[in-house]
Amino acid sequence: MGPCMKKNSPGSIALNKKARHLYDLSDFLEAGIELTGPEVKSIRAGRVNFVDSYVEFRNGQAWLNSLHIAPYENAGYAVQEPDRMRRLLLHGREILRLAALVAQKGYTVVPTRLYFRQRRIKVEIALARGRKLHDHRETLKRKAEERDLAREM
Repeated sequence: MGPCMKKNSPGSIALNKKARHLYDLSDFLEAGIELTGPEVKSIRAGRVNFVDSYVEFRNGQAWLNSLHIAPYENAGYAVQEPDRMRRLLLHGREILRLAALVAQKGYTVVPTRLYFRQRRIKVEIALARGRKLHDHRETLKRKAEERDLAREM
């Protein structure tokens, strides 16, 4: 698990469980996220979904794509697009390092967790390399063996 990936940690809003299954994760980073007021209220209500979200690098900035934040019902006239691109707030050297790694074949950056840190909403991102089907099977087999050993003890 990453440095901030405690399952039931206080302040945790949402976990991207699918990322652990589909990717080998490394290089965890904490990033701020640029949000509007209604989006913050919707996130506080837990109405967020990580399905197929990833980080893209453009013009020296990091953008979070496909993070679904459901529209807030009481937003009034300011209706937000649920799947819009949101800018991630990272240091320039972090963006350059991640962009260089993503330029290599087989790497991507995915969000793993959304959480509160001192009243601010943060997103944990990780460098990810896709797993093959046989890797999934190996992982499931190893977990089953560990469960059997724990049961015997």
